[in-house]
Amino acid sequence: QVQLVESGGGLVQPGGSLRLSCAASGFTFRDYAMRWYRQASGKERELVATIWTGSLIGTYADSVKGRFTISRDNNKNTIYLQMNSLKAEDTAVYYCHVVITGRNYWGQGTQVTVSS
Repeated sequence: QVQLVESGGGLVQPGGSLRLSCAASGFTFRDYAMRWYRQASGKERELVATIWTGSLIGTYADSVKGRFTISRDNNKNTIYLQMNSLKAEDTAVYYCHVVITGRNYWGQGTQVTVSS
C-alpha cells in the first residue's frame, strides 16, 4: 500500500534552516508529481511546493518562494524540502502528498516550529 513518511521537523530559531524528507513506498515513485503542504494551528492546509516527474524544478507558494527548495531523488523514492530563512509564520505541520488514480495520499506530518 501507499506509504509516505515524513521526517526532519523540529524547533528552529528565526532565520534558521531545516530539511524535511518524505520517504515514499507502494507506488512507482518516479511516475508521480509530489507535493508538500502545511497546516498551521487554526488554519486551512495550504500547498507549499510541487515537484513534477522527471523535473529538477519546483513550483512554490508565494509565501516561500526564494526561501524553500523542493527536490526529489528517484533512486531513493524520497522528496525533500530545504527550508531557509525560516520565519515564525512558517510554523506548521508539514505533510507530504501524492495523488494516485484520483485518490489523495498523505503522510502523518512533521512539526516545524520557528521560535526564539
